[in-house]
Amino acid sequence: MSPRSKQVAVVTGASAGLGRELARLFAADGHALVLVARREDRLRALAEELREAHGVDAHVLALDLADPSAAPTLARWLADAGLEVEFLVNNAGFGSTGAFAELDVAGELGQIDVNVRALVHLTRLLLPGMRGRGRGRILNLGSTAGFQPGPYMATYYASKAFVNSFSEALAHELAGTGVSVTVSCPGPTATEFGDIAGNAKNALFTQGTVASAEDVARHAYRAMSKGKRVAIPGLLNKVSARGATLLPRGLIVRIAGRLNRP
Repeated sequence: MSPRSKQVAVVTGASAGLGRELARLFAADGHALVLVARREDRLRALAEELREAHGVDAHVLALDLADPSAAPTLARWLADAGLEVEFLVNNAGFGSTGAFAELDVAGELGQIDVNVRALVHLTRLLLPGMRGRGRGRILNLGSTAGFQPGPYMATYYASKAFVNSFSEALAHELAGTGVSVTVSCPGPTATEFGDIAGNAKNALFTQGTVASAEDVARHAYRAMSKGKRVAIPGLLNKVSARGATLLPRGLIVRIAGRLNRP
């Protein structure tokens, strides 16, 4: 690796949105990157951009994290390449919108595979190395959606509740080891997510504040660098997350249902 590229960051879902912006931040700080996503053409374009702009090593690995073999494949590739992972960013994820009983079951299970199973599997495979070296940072992309149930996006909200909870628990377990875990919990953000999930024109995105991917990524990156456990960007999102613990649960569910209704 080049002299500046001494600490390796693995970023999943790096082909667009928050993953792409986070990769740019790591590269700007001189870190080597392993970019992971399904769309190899986009990964290669990003890798070339980062090499030219910052002189870092940027590796590309096209994988579908919905495949149970993806996480072990990535771990083996890293071991074969002799790369020690200093940063793990579990960013890959997607959602869907609609009444659960009417949604494609393969898509709902796919969300669990990518949003939950792959995140847990990859973390478990790479964490022992970090802990053994006594250093490392894990950044998981949760969501304000994880603080309450979400009618018409039931599986997605539940998957992010898992990510939020898992991350905080793991952060507690790793206290004092030199390894930190940060969960970033953004609200609506201007990425491809809304178009893929089918909720870009719902009240959640059209009646509220939508943050830029650059701002959310920067907030998450800074929180990870400081070793914070939970990072919620934006005052409105902080109030929303707090309100989910204070307001009557039934009211919270009704509000979420209204915002998500197709």
